[in-house]
Amino acid sequence: METVLRGSSNFDSSRTMGGMQTLPHPARDEIRIEAVLHALADPVRLHIVRELAQCPDGVSCGVMDLGISPSTLTHHVRTLREAGVVFVRPRGTSRISSLRRDDLDALYPGLLNGVLAAPR
Repeated sequence: METVLRGSSNFDSSRTMGGMQTLPHPARDEIRIEAVLHALADPVRLHIVRELAQCPDGVSCGVMDLGISPSTLTHHVRTLREAGVVFVRPRGTSRISSLRRDDLDALYPGLLNGVLAAPR
Protein backbone atom coordinates (compact mmCIF):
# COMPACT_ATOMS: atom_id res chain seq x y z
CA MET A 1 0.00 0.00 0.00
CA GLU A 2 1.39 3.38 -0.98
CA THR A 3 1.60 6.23 1.50
CA VAL A 4 -0.30 9.24 0.21
CA LEU A 5 0.70 12.62 1.56
CA ARG A 6 -2.48 14.41 2.50
CA GLY A 7 -2.74 17.97 1.25
CA SER A 8 -0.01 20.48 0.58
CA SER A 9 -0.17 21.77 4.17
CA ASN A 10 1.11 18.36 5.34
CA PHE A 11 3.93 18.26 2.81
CA ASP A 12 7.40 18.33 4.30
CA SER A 13 9.89 19.04 1.51
CA SER A 14 12.63 17.27 3.43
CA ARG A 15 10.84 13.89 3.32
CA THR A 16 12.15 11.31 0.96
CA MET A 17 10.91 7.96 -0.24
CA GLY A 18 13.48 5.63 -1.73
CA GLY A 19 16.02 8.46 -1.86
CA MET A 20 13.73 10.69 -3.94
CA GLN A 21 11.75 13.65 -2.63
CA THR A 22 8.04 12.89 -2.33
CA LEU A 23 5.40 15.12 -3.87
CA PRO A 24 2.23 16.57 -2.32
CA HIS A 25 -1.10 15.01 -3.33
CA PRO A 26 -4.55 16.21 -2.35
CA ALA A 27 -6.44 14.00 0.08
CA ARG A 28 -9.62 12.44 -1.31
CA ASP A 29 -11.79 15.07 0.40
CA GLU A 30 -9.66 17.87 -1.10
CA ILE A 31 -10.20 16.76 -4.73
CA ARG A 32 -12.51 19.24 -6.48
CA ILE A 33 -14.52 18.56 -9.62
CA GLU A 34 -13.42 21.86 -11.15
CA ALA A 35 -9.75 20.87 -10.92
CA VAL A 36 -10.43 17.35 -12.22
CA LEU A 37 -12.39 18.63 -15.22
CA HIS A 38 -9.73 21.25 -15.97
CA ALA A 39 -7.02 18.58 -15.85
CA LEU A 40 -8.99 16.24 -18.12
CA ALA A 41 -9.86 18.98 -20.63
CA ASP A 42 -6.39 19.04 -22.20
CA PRO A 43 -5.85 16.48 -25.00
CA VAL A 44 -2.33 15.55 -23.82
CA ARG A 45 -3.45 15.02 -20.23
CA LEU A 46 -6.44 13.02 -21.43
CA HIS A 47 -4.03 10.85 -23.43
CA ILE A 48 -1.91 10.32 -20.31
CA VAL A 49 -4.99 9.32 -18.30
CA ARG A 50 -6.09 6.87 -21.00
CA GLU A 51 -2.64 5.29 -21.01
CA LEU A 52 -2.54 5.06 -17.21
CA ALA A 53 -5.97 3.41 -17.19
CA GLN A 54 -4.33 0.52 -19.05
CA CYS A 55 -1.56 0.22 -16.43
CA PRO A 56 -3.10 -0.33 -12.97
CA ASP A 57 0.33 -0.63 -11.34
CA GLY A 58 1.42 2.67 -12.86
CA VAL A 59 4.07 3.62 -15.36
CA SER A 60 6.78 6.19 -15.86
CA CYS A 61 5.15 8.74 -18.11
CA GLY A 62 8.49 9.22 -19.83
CA VAL A 63 8.03 5.88 -21.59
CA MET A 64 4.78 7.03 -23.24
CA ASP A 65 5.13 8.26 -26.81
CA LEU A 66 3.47 11.65 -26.41
CA GLY A 67 5.61 13.71 -28.77
CA ILE A 68 6.25 16.45 -26.19
CA SER A 69 9.33 17.72 -24.39
CA PRO A 70 10.23 16.40 -20.92
CA SER A 71 9.46 19.78 -19.35
CA THR A 72 6.01 19.86 -20.98
CA LEU A 73 5.38 16.31 -19.78
CA THR A 74 6.36 17.35 -16.25
CA HIS A 75 3.87 20.24 -16.43
CA HIS A 76 1.02 17.95 -17.54
CA VAL A 77 1.73 15.27 -14.91
CA ARG A 78 1.97 17.95 -12.21
CA THR A 79 -1.42 19.35 -13.27
CA LEU A 80 -2.95 15.86 -13.07
CA ARG A 81 -1.30 15.21 -9.68
CA GLU A 82 -2.37 18.52 -8.15
CA ALA A 83 -5.95 17.93 -9.36
CA GLY A 84 -5.99 14.51 -7.69
CA VAL A 85 -6.27 12.54 -10.92
CA VAL A 86 -2.96 10.70 -10.58
CA PHE A 87 -0.65 9.57 -7.81
CA VAL A 88 3.09 9.95 -8.47
CA ARG A 89 5.58 7.92 -6.46
CA PRO A 90 9.34 7.52 -6.72
CA ARG A 91 10.82 4.24 -7.94
CA GLY A 92 14.57 4.29 -8.30
CA THR A 93 15.43 7.30 -10.42
CA SER A 94 11.97 7.43 -12.01
CA ARG A 95 8.60 8.70 -10.93
CA ILE A 96 5.76 6.26 -11.46
CA SER A 97 2.31 7.67 -12.12
CA SER A 98 -0.91 5.79 -11.52
CA LEU A 99 -4.53 6.75 -11.90
CA ARG A 100 -6.39 7.49 -8.67
CA ARG A 101 -9.37 5.48 -9.92
CA ASP A 102 -10.69 4.51 -6.46
CA ASP A 103 -10.73 8.12 -5.26
CA LEU A 104 -12.27 9.48 -8.46
CA ASP A 105 -14.89 6.72 -8.61
CA ALA A 106 -15.84 7.31 -4.96
CA LEU A 107 -16.18 11.07 -5.42
CA TYR A 108 -17.59 11.24 -8.95
CA PRO A 109 -19.17 7.87 -9.86
CA GLY A 110 -19.11 7.19 -13.59
CA LEU A 111 -17.03 10.26 -14.50
CA LEU A 112 -13.83 8.41 -15.25
CA ASN A 113 -15.61 5.59 -17.09
CA GLY A 114 -17.41 8.16 -19.23
CA VAL A 115 -14.23 10.07 -19.99
CA LEU A 116 -12.35 6.89 -20.88
CA ALA A 117 -15.19 5.61 -23.06
CA ALA A 118 -15.50 8.82 -25.06
CA PRO A 119 -14.35 8.62 -28.68
CA ARG A 120 -10.80 9.81 -29.27
